[in-house]
Amino acid sequence: MREADETTRQRLADALRAEPATPSELAVQFELTPETILRHLEHVSRSVDGGDEQFLVAPPTCRDCGFDGFDELLNRPSRCPDCKSEAIDEPTYTIE
Repeated sequence: MREADETTRQRLADALRAEPATPSELAVQFELTPETILRHLEHVSRSVDGGDEQFLVAPPTCRDCGFDGFDELLNRPSRCPDCKSEAIDEPTYTIE
């Protein structure tokens, strides 16, 4: 199973090198749940960190008030802490 996880993580990293994506987009592409994608992205971010590449995150944003100061960037927030709206755009990840 560990080998399959590493293969999935490598494929995720390759996909993020090609173009930015949200957890939902990656979940559809890899036929996994968004939560599973986020767990894999934690590992991908650590493996990229410190090398020639950077793991970049466009933070989630509230569509109602524009809040984008979410603390946990490897997460899909369900509600805005400022206005309590549930209209949240997902974070977008990329590797450059």
